[in-house]
Amino acid sequence: MSKKLFSKLEQDILSKNKYVAKVSGKAITYSDEFKRLFIDLYLEGKTPREIFEAHGFNIDVLGIKRVEQCADRWRKAYERDGIIGLTDSRKETSGRPLKREMTPEEIIAKQDARIKLLESQLELLKKADMKERWLVVKGKHLSKDKLFELIQDTVQQGFERMTRYLCELLNVSRSGYYNYLKAAEARKERARLDAEAGELIKKAFDRRGFKKGARSIKMVLEHEFNVIYNRKRIRRHMQNLDLVCPHRRPNPYRLIAKATQEHRIVPNKLQRDFKKEIPGLVLLTDITYLPYGKSEMAYLSTILDASTGELLAHHFSTRLTMSLATETIEKLSKQRRLKLHKEAFIHSDQGCHYTSPKYQELLKEKGLGQSMSRRGNCWDNAPQESFFGHLKDHVISRNCSSIDELKREIDRYIHYYNNYRYQWGLKKMTPVQYRNHLLLSAA
Repeated sequence: MSKKLFSKLEQDILSKNKYVAKVSGKAITYSDEFKRLFIDLYLEGKTPREIFEAHGFNIDVLGIKRVEQCADRWRKAYERDGIIGLTDSRKETSGRPLKREMTPEEIIAKQDARIKLLESQLELLKKADMKERWLVVKGKHLSKDKLFELIQDTVQQGFERMTRYLCELLNVSRSGYYNYLKAAEARKERARLDAEAGELIKKAFDRRGFKKGARSIKMVLEHEFNVIYNRKRIRRHMQNLDLVCPHRRPNPYRLIAKATQEHRIVPNKLQRDFKKEIPGLVLLTDITYLPYGKSEMAYLSTILDASTGELLAHHFSTRLTMSLATETIEKLSKQRRLKLHKEAFIHSDQGCHYTSPKYQELLKEKGLGQSMSRRGNCWDNAPQESFFGHLKDHVISRNCSSIDELKREIDRYIHYYNNYRYQWGLKKMTPVQYRNHLLLSAA
């Protein structure tokens, strides 16, 4: 023991440290938590002085000799008995003394049980994941299930009569341990159900070749597998199975050439009222770019029904010409899947394609009205922008070596989007199902 004594003021300062269990004029008792932290950091290569100072101790008050003595004592206890050897044994000797002394055989049996428990603990930590190891390093306790598993493993090695002693060593209740044993079958059944659910969720995640998020998986399970899981359960399995839905990455907005004097802008007739619940009334259009091959660029023009989310027409081109927009209108007029409303109108941004006199004359010829977003405001055409985002999440255009391959991938995705991609905002239906639903409701 160090001969340095503590003054009243020094005792008051030391007692405020959370790692001090007790302090008097002659001695100081440290908490078991600090001892474990000390050993972890000491094994990492830090000096005793650094560890004490990092945890709020003033070396001038303690005295360097006392610090070195503590370090030597704790290191030897850890080498002899492991983490358990760092526990303050004085707490266990208080109270009524034993009626009899233990026989040498009983002492040996207890020591053997403790050794087996420490060995099991070491094996468990080797198998544990990084999070559990981090908890142990930080002085935290393992979960109760892990502790009960340690006790069960030790008991099965021939220490059936040591259950109480093992529970005391790990500071858990015997009743909790026996409840853990009784629930073994329930845990197996829960693990079996989780495995089945995980397989179903993996199938739904890759259904029809496109990855999905929790909402899409829920709708696919409900419509195509007749299974209903809540989204929390789906997300939990997705996390355990490392299933990650592609996330849209922001791209810089490329402005098309500014409108010339002859180009005319029309008012915003839509005003973001996308859900008219009338198929063929509000049509949204826009153009996006799709890089492919080594340095090639393609352009895609689409027309989307705002009420149903269905893609009605699209046109490809390798050049950003006026025909890109006009050909899309021509394809729309030729399609027979949906009869357009007598007051149907096209909503777009203020790009030069849509402010062109040629394009506006074509709309009048086809009997279509026109509406435009406010300048530089993509939210006024949000459903159309959202479609492009989902398209680029699933079709990686740069992986396509030719324009024909890119067209095939786009056509395949559009077919999937219209007929098989369930949407939360469409009452969990696909766009085609929702369009038929609206038509039946209006009939």
